[in-house]
Amino acid sequence: MSLANGVAGAILPQETIRRGGGLITIVMSTVIGADRARVWRALTDPSQVTAWDASVVAPIDVPSDYPKPGQHVRWRARMNGLPIVLHDRPIEVIGAERLRSSIAMGLFRFDETYTLADDPSGPGRTRLTMKVITSNEIPVVGGALDRFSVRQQATELVSASLQAIRTWCERGGAEADASHTPS
Repeated sequence: MSLANGVAGAILPQETIRRGGGLITIVMSTVIGADRARVWRALTDPSQVTAWDASVVAPIDVPSDYPKPGQHVRWRARMNGLPIVLHDRPIEVIGAERLRSSIAMGLFRFDETYTLADDPSGPGRTRLTMKVITSNEIPVVGGALDRFSVRQQATELVSASLQAIRTWCERGGAEADASHTPS
């Protein structure tokens, strides 16, 4: 278990080598000074996602009832400075508790799960856990990224995402949700 910038993590390699390669699993969590409903909105409101996630530029075709299992949602994104289309396919959605999606960003494909739980350290605090499972090898032009490079990329993605969500929620992003502003 490591702690960097308030993000605790365990890198759990599942190098269950099968024909065609193995898998890498990265699991990290952070405690956010906001309630679960607030964190859930940051994960599921397209305008908030584009505000906290530096790699996501804009929604292309996000339905008003996002996220629901079976949807195929596309986002304009940037990966290492290059414009790409991020394909997001929600698999499991349990409101304010779990969001699991299949994600494709260029050649980087992974299963991503966010899990939210009340943190015992005090009311209005949420433990957000992010788990990413990906192949331990990614093809690129003229070769492949090996498992060490893939693990580094996945670890940086998870750590940066958790930090960004925590910062967004704690600083009152989207004015701490206009839905909570007295009328």
